[in-house]
Parts: sequence; structure tokens; C-alpha cells
Amino acid sequence: MSYINLKYEPSKNDLITEFYVEPSRDIPFKKVAEQIAAESSIGTWTDVATMKYRIKRLGAKVFEIDKNKVKIAYPIELFEEGNISQILSSIAGNIFGMNIIKNLKLQNIIFPEKIVKSFKGPLFGIHGIRKLLKVYDRPLCGTIIKPKLGLNENEHARVAYEAWTGGIDIVKDDENLSSLSFNRFEKRLRKTFNAKEKAEKETGEKKIYMINITAEVKEMLRRARIVREVGNEYVMVDIITLGWSALQTLRNENDELKLVLHAHRAGHAIFTKGKHGISMLVIAKISRLIGVDQIHTGTANIGKMESGEEETKEINSFLKSEFFGLKSVFPVASGGLHPGSIPKLIELLGKDIIIQAGGGVHGHPNGTFSGAKAMRQAIDAVVNGIPIEDYMKNKKELKLAIKKWGLK
Repeated sequence: MSYINLKYEPSKNDLITEFYVEPSRDIPFKKVAEQIAAESSIGTWTDVATMKYRIKRLGAKVFEIDKNKVKIAYPIELFEEGNISQILSSIAGNIFGMNIIKNLKLQNIIFPEKIVKSFKGPLFGIHGIRKLLKVYDRPLCGTIIKPKLGLNENEHARVAYEAWTGGIDIVKDDENLSSLSFNRFEKRLRKTFNAKEKAEKETGEKKIYMINITAEVKEMLRRARIVREVGNEYVMVDIITLGWSALQTLRNENDELKLVLHAHRAGHAIFTKGKHGISMLVIAKISRLIGVDQIHTGTANIGKMESGEEETKEINSFLKSEFFGLKSVFPVASGGLHPGSIPKLIELLGKDIIIQAGGGVHGHPNGTFSGAKAMRQAIDAVVNGIPIEDYMKNKKELKLAIKKWGLK
């Protein structure tokens, strides 16, 4: 088995993958592991004369097998620097369709320094975002305009204004709001940006509007330039449906545009849920390489979306850790959150998170403004070490929110 060497010790220049593997039928596990390594590096299904002298130098090496876990080391020569599409076509390409495999999941990638430094990474990161908002001691608080579709440009701006003046830091478009017949991109941008500036003057706080620019690449870049011309500092993109190369193009252009890039992970569960696909940790690593500044990572099973506590903690820890000099990425918790979720969420994930609540703001019994106030009150209570039950006694907005949704 030319691609298996359980005595091999990976070098610092190797790219290392970790797979979860389930063979089809009764095929021997080692045979499947070898075929994964072969197909994802230089091999094929049969012997080829021109390969025999190159397997030792360029072939991937299975160096660890532990039950269903397989670790494979790849020589760095197999990859083009700064080309995420080529890298993924190798280690996450044809292997997923091989008939000897029942289930295959790419659980982790360890990138060597040379590959990491061939990518730009985040332009702002956590420190740059906190500096922009001048908020250093608490989680950032955001909302998504609801309903996610159906409001016109004026209605959208009005709801955003109510959220900002109630205490929300960030207003975000939803993943499927682009430029629709009843809500056009440019008009929405200008109306909502004006509402943002008005809210900033009234509150004395910096406010953020994350407008969704997801579109065909040329149109996406055109929209990004319009955002910059208007004076807005942020854009959002749906990174999975957009595609890695398109995201990388946006990041390359962003050296000039200097926009904070928010990554929405809509569609990630196609890959991350279940035993076949790619883990959210891998998606987060690729996103940080390319250069997003913040990304949805889950709520540790507190909200409506599936995201385990340990998995979410591991992803968030990576995004904030040292990574060959690349800036950090702000983890975003979103999906089914409300003021009563805040104590447990901060306990599990810490203060370096962005908390996004849509229905948990707009669904407040007294509307968006009161829902925004309740979210800020909940965050302030936790940051100041005051139990929610005590803090809400003199905070009617928080009290009503807890009465409706309860405490997690």
C-alpha cells in the first residue's frame, strides 16, 4: 500500500487533513484510506507507468488510522499558493464521489505556514471592528430586519432606525435579500444609510449597516463600490452560495475598498450536517484564510440552528487564535436568540462574539424599539454581573421579553 505509512511524521510544510470515513459494503478500511490518499493527490484507480517514480515524493501519506478517523499528509508541492479552488479540488474533490465510500467527512485541515501566508486574511478582524465601533468590553449586538422579505425600502429603513435607536449596534440584511422588485439595492442602501446616520446623531453611538451584496461577481463588486461611495463601512456576502473564488476576488478588491466583510453561512448544512461533507470548522478556516472579518459559527445549541456546544467553542477558539500572523475573525451567534438567551450564550462563548437576534428583537410585545432595548439590557446585565431576574425588575422592556420567551 504505497500511500499508507503509519510511521510517517508529517513535516512543517505538509498540509494535513483529518477525515471521518465509512467504507461501502465490506471493503477493507485500509484499502479505502489508501484510495482517498491516492485520488486526492497523484493516484488513480489503476497502476500507471509514469507514476511509480513520483509516489514516494508527491504521493499523499496516510499516517494515522484510528477507528473511523484517518489523517493524511500532503506535500506542499501539490498545491498552488493563494488558490483555494485548486487546494479544495485536491483534498475535497473526487474523493467524495468514490463508490467504495459510504460516508466521508473532511473534519479538519492543518495548513502549513507557506500556504497561509499566500492568502490575505481579514482586513479588520476583531480588533479593527471594535475600534470602528469604539466598543471594547461587551459583545456586539445585532439584528436582522424581519420579515426577511416583504418590506419596501422605506419600511426597511424605518425598522432599522428603530432597532438602532433602541440600542442595537448592527443591522443586517437577511441572506435572501438582494435587489428585489419591491426593495431595490441602491434605494435600500441610501435610505437605510440615512437612517443610520440619524440614529448615530441621536444616540451618540456608532451604528453599522451590513447590506447584502451577494450577486454575480461583477455585479457584486459594482455594489461594493456603491456602498463605499455612499460612505457605508460594511458589506455582507453569502459565502457558500457565492463560492470561494468569488469571495477571494472580493477580498482582493477590498484592499482598495476597505469594507468590513461579514460572512453569512447560508447553505452550510448541505456540507456540514451529517456524516458526509465538510465540517463547519473547515469552512471557518477557509473563510479566515481568504479574509472575512466576521462569520456565523452557531449558538452552541441555544438557538434554533443545530450547532453543538463543543463544536462551536472549537470554531470560535480557532477564529480568535494565532494563525501565522493573520488577523482574528469575529464569531457571530445567530438563529432563534432573544434576551433570555444572553446569559447562557455569553457564559458558553464569552464576550468576543456578535449576537444577532431577528425575531428576538422584532417579536417583542411592544415592537422593535423595545425589543432592541431589551437585548441591550440583557447584555448590560450579564457584563455587569447582575442576574437577569434582578436587572429586569426596573427594566420593563427586558421584563416583557423574559415573560414572552423565558430564560434559557
